[in-house]
Amino acid sequence: MLKIAIIGGGAAGMSCAVMLARKGFSVALLERGARLGRKLSATGNGQGNVTNTDMRAEKYFSDDRDKVARALARFGAEDTVRFLESMGGIFLPDERGRVYPAGRQASAITDLFRRELARLNVAVRTEARVDGIVRSGDGFRVTFGGETLCSDAVVLAAGGKAAANFGTDGTAYALAENFGHTVAPLSPALVQLVCDREGVRGLKGIRVDGLLRVVRRGEEVCRFRGDVLFTDNGVSGDAVFRASSYARKGDMLFVDLLPAVDEARLRQTVKGAGEDCLLCIVPNGLARTVIRKAEGRADKLIPLLKSYPLTVESTLGFDRAQVTRGGIPLSETDENFMSKKRKGLFFAGEILNADGECGGYNLQWAFTTAHCAAEGIAQL
Repeated sequence: MLKIAIIGGGAAGMSCAVMLARKGFSVALLERGARLGRKLSATGNGQGNVTNTDMRAEKYFSDDRDKVARALARFGAEDTVRFLESMGGIFLPDERGRVYPAGRQASAITDLFRRELARLNVAVRTEARVDGIVRSGDGFRVTFGGETLCSDAVVLAAGGKAAANFGTDGTAYALAENFGHTVAPLSPALVQLVCDREGVRGLKGIRVDGLLRVVRRGEEVCRFRGDVLFTDNGVSGDAVFRASSYARKGDMLFVDLLPAVDEARLRQTVKGAGEDCLLCIVPNGLARTVIRKAEGRADKLIPLLKSYPLTVESTLGFDRAQVTRGGIPLSETDENFMSKKRKGLFFAGEILNADGECGGYNLQWAFTTAHCAAEGIAQL
């Protein structure tokens, strides 16, 4: 019986462990933190957005989108739902195709995994920070905390650099580099955008259902409808996280503060540009800012409501990002995400150079790559 070491107890690592144990392999799952699935337990604002019914490679950023498409064809959204429901629970899509557990509790998904891992007798080690993986004959020797584990194959599923509070601080890339792998440039994705202070002054805490457009050198890059939350130094919210995958420093953001109301209706309703002209139209704090920027002119007021401008200055960085852009290039792996530089070394999840839009795409990538790695190991 082959012995498999999986490094990383997140969604990708736990999924791969379950899949391999079900195939009869002896599996050891090593997690550097005190418990499994910490990031999974927080996903989808704590509600557990695991995948999306609109599953396409076009939703991903990668050095090889064709390989992403082929992987998704092998294990897509429906496969993910079947896999999760095989452990228990019911998973349902919302009106936007985002799939959640019926109980809308992300931590319960982690509990499903823990229960299944125990049932399958997977050897789980927490607080096991791996500090080395070296070749040992045809296999590997994994060292952690003064201990050594020998295995026939290794799955590196230790995450990226985003959200260090969950234990993903980027140090796992060095384990791959020791085998000759490169790392595509890293940057934070699905993250709050920092904007010009004047644009957000006085708006902290105001939330709107907006239509957000990203414009670069006069050309629209993307647009997303959803929550836009003004912060003390920029914007956050669902629409912003989705747009952050496309936005760059210097880009313009234009927020339609009332996407459900056309300009003709606004002109009919808004009389003048006095301090009370926007009552029951936008929140009072936002109204004061828009009226101030309109300089008391009615002809400037409605354009601001339909296209409120902000300039992107930066992001809040890796600590506040949901995922990492960059990582181990897909070109350095085969179709099962096994290293082309060392047989038996596999990758799964965020450590690879592929990240998706907001809406369940990154967890789908974790499940997809876990499946491919498990299939690859079964073929060794």
